[in-house]
Amino acid sequence: MSKRNSQAAKTAARERLRQERERQAKRDKAKRQVVVACSIVGVLAIAGGIGYAVMQMNEPSGWEKAADAKVTAPANTSGKNGTTVTLGDSKSDHVVHLYEDPRCPGCASFEQGVGEAVNKGMEDGTYKLSFTIGTFLDGNLGGEGSKNALSALGAALNVSPEAFIDYKTALYSAEHHPSESTDEFAKDDYLIKVADTVDALKNNKKFQDAVEKGTYDAWAMKMSDSFQNAEGVDSTPTIKINDKVIETPGTDAEWQKALKDAGVTK
Repeated sequence: MSKRNSQAAKTAARERLRQERERQAKRDKAKRQVVVACSIVGVLAIAGGIGYAVMQMNEPSGWEKAADAKVTAPANTSGKNGTTVTLGDSKSDHVVHLYEDPRCPGCASFEQGVGEAVNKGMEDGTYKLSFTIGTFLDGNLGGEGSKNALSALGAALNVSPEAFIDYKTALYSAEHHPSESTDEFAKDDYLIKVADTVDALKNNKKFQDAVEKGTYDAWAMKMSDSFQNAEGVDSTPTIKINDKVIETPGTDAEWQKALKDAGVTK
């Protein structure tokens, strides 16, 4: 009897072991399926992430989009896309043409040293004052301050020629013009802060909205293209009197001599 019971126990033990192996095999299979599924999800996620990253890399930037966007030209402009900016009521045919870049330190030095005299000649009717503004320093230095400042200048020009002149003077001032290695002009709030020093732009909601919404971004890109295509302009500032490039003056006396040499009189 004892022998029979022992055999039955062994048989039962073998059955329990078989059943346990089957259950373990099922658990192992389930684990493998989970691992495979997770791996597939992971691969898809990585592929999706890579695809998204590639898509983002290929997505044009805001300024690239602006370059192809419909242009809203500021008031007080003329020509195709409003890229001709000529101010003043001079009855003469004399034109002084300034080629500048908002981030350009040389332009800031010129404006601080001679800008007031240049503007006065326009206001007195001695000549008209024309502007072509570029943004090449963004490409050279990295950033977007020149483009953003140019767009803001468009917003100022839309207010009035006087607001444009005063705002340009403020942007180039020793107080507000940043080092070319920084990109302060890329910040809308900084451009608005500078504008608040100009009477016509202080707390001017229409101007501020145009800056923040990029109303004149497309115009800025077209103006930049016009600068790139300007004949005889290899650096900034470049000053032309009646289409002839002159040596950049550093003082009022040098400016008056340049005008005299060019035969410009009121």
